Amino acid sequence: MNKSFLGIVLLFTYTLPYAMISSNEPSLKKKYIDTYKVLAVEQMKLYGIPASITLAQGMLESGYGESTLAKQSNNHFGVKCHSDWQGGRTYANDDQANECFRVYPTVGDSYEDHSKFLLKNKRYASLFQLDKKDYKGWAHGLKSAGYATNPQYATLLISLIEESALHEIDQEDQALLIKPTQNISVIHIHENKVRYVLAEKGDTYYKISQRTGLTLRQLRLYNESFHQRDILKEGDKIYLDPRRKRSKTKAIITLTKNMTLREIAQEEALTVKSLLRKNQGVTADETLSKGKEIRLK
Repeated sequence: MNKSFLGIVLLFTYTLPYAMISSNEPSLKKKYIDTYKVLAVEQMKLYGIPASITLAQGMLESGYGESTLAKQSNNHFGVKCHSDWQGGRTYANDDQANECFRVYPTVGDSYEDHSKFLLKNKRYASLFQLDKKDYKGWAHGLKSAGYATNPQYATLLISLIEESALHEIDQEDQALLIKPTQNISVIHIHENKVRYVLAEKGDTYYKISQRTGLTLRQLRLYNESFHQRDILKEGDKIYLDPRRKRSKTKAIITLTKNMTLREIAQEEALTVKSLLRKNQGVTADETLSKGKEIRLK
């Protein structure tokens, strides 16, 4: 057992009220990885968060699943209630006395909520632009974004990952067969580095809000509103981040079908205002003919 590493773990503020890590750390670590590896890979497939990062955070925050919070509340990531939490609650001393922590029906719910917690908070948005195999970038990004107060947080995560070769699990998204989770949207990354989901048949912004954890206000702010279209079309791109002002990859496109500038903006993850500035004399909702060139940057 690495006693110096264990000492750092025991000093970590989120685990102080809960984690009681025994001298049997190696076997606890292996047991945790074997038990929750599939959950972590599933989250990686759905949301693009490296499985290695999810597992390392779970181990660190929960004391390898042995903390009181993990055992009694299925909370493996030390996620606190915050004002929008509608689920079960438990209380313990942490950074302050008698703080509220989330209670989950299952550990799977804890993993799912952890992914959505990162997804819907803007301060973590830049992490989703990283490669899902870039565990070091994610570790440092989580620390920089303020996930934890411990100055060694990124180092702790990277040590856990490399000691157990968890980064190899990040390669397993094709090797492990995982049944899709119901009512979950798969996250895609547009070439302009904006996250999006594809609308399903009969989808609405409300349904997508429920699946992704973003608010209706955020979804409507990040996406175009089309006249007389209350229900989204199957396959529509629905963005989870603000769209860009210019394309990162294309200066000009030639339309392959008749489209409006508003439709082009939604397809290309760009704002209508930016396209209007780049294409003088065109209005947002006039139909542009196939073959017309449109400037994107």
